[in-house]
Amino acid sequence: MQIESVPPHRHLPPLVKLALELGPLVLFFLGNAYSEKFGVAPDQKLFVATGLFIAATVAALAVHYVMVRRLPIMPLVSGVVVVVFGGLTLALQDKTFIMVKPTIVNALFGTVLLGGLLFGRSLLSVVLDSMFSLTEEGWRKLTFRWGVFFFVLAALNEIVWRTQTEDFWVNFKVFGIMPITVLFALAQTPLLTRYERKSPQPEA
Repeated sequence: MQIESVPPHRHLPPLVKLALELGPLVLFFLGNAYSEKFGVAPDQKLFVATGLFIAATVAALAVHYVMVRRLPIMPLVSGVVVVVFGGLTLALQDKTFIMVKPTIVNALFGTVLLGGLLFGRSLLSVVLDSMFSLTEEGWRKLTFRWGVFFFVLAALNEIVWRTQTEDFWVNFKVFGIMPITVLFALAQTPLLTRYERKSPQPEA
């Protein structure tokens, strides 16, 4: 009996992946920044931006699925929250829902990661296993750091949207959170190097 091999997961080209991740945020920013030029009242521009954000997020997930026939866990969860909270924002005409969306998403990720550690599971390895090969201790430490970091992002979002203007919050969401996340990810490089799982050396 012939056993069929399982085909490896296909991956998006890095630039395509970046475009799908940043595209909805860029449209969100542009909708908030320039909708007034198209006759939108100042107090309505965040609703326009939210509508664009929802549509772009759904489109990005659809393109991702068409190209690789699967959806990444974190963007999928974030996308569902965007649709739900963005939909509530538009349906109830209440901007609070879209503003607390980053808080909900980051707190959810932080809870899942740290909660997994309490049960002895480094769940970050499920998401990033195809990108890194780490020892169990390395995954535990990386998972803990990211779990705490997600709670920090949640707290930052709460502080900003509750104390600053709408425009400031939009700019922070687009131009603040992403650079902070990239810098944090780069700061984990020593940990990734220290706990990299070494491939066994072939015997001579």
